Amino acid sequence: MKNIQVAIMMGSQSDLPIMEEAANVLKDFGVSYEIKVLSAHRTPKETSEYAGQLQAKGFQAVICGAGVSAALSGVVSAHTDIPVIGVPINSSPLNGMDALLSTVQMPSGVPVAAMAIGKPGAKNAGLFALRIIALHDKGIARKLAQFKNEQRRKILDTKLTADRLPPAE
Repeated sequence: MKNIQVAIMMGSQSDLPIMEEAANVLKDFGVSYEIKVLSAHRTPKETSEYAGQLQAKGFQAVICGAGVSAALSGVVSAHTDIPVIGVPINSSPLNGMDALLSTVQMPSGVPVAAMAIGKPGAKNAGLFALRIIALHDKGIARKLAQFKNEQRRKILDTKLTADRLPPAE
């Protein structure tokens, strides 16, 4: 079995539709991942034990999605030395602003790379994990370069017709 390279964690199963974006990116690049539902508040012991084993198991990055207080990424970062990527989930009346602030406001010595709120953040978290892996994997580095070129081509190949242009002022 191929070593699993990225752990994807979320505080609740209801976060899965968002965190699947990260999984899909990794899958598209052929990078193996493991998904776990663990809560910083409801399963603190299991969360810290899992986080503490990530490095020994050979994981290269961990993506944590959580809403409201979004403590998951900080707790995981406190228990591992591998890169932690936080994805704020928009699951509260504050539409994820609370989770965003919690994710970016880590105390000194507990680093978390914070992504955008929701699905765009989860997709970027997958891409950020790939960039970490690409530091030591030339195949992934080539695929990322190809991906960036495809993104560039989509923009450059965009053709607007006169009927689709906004009116001139």
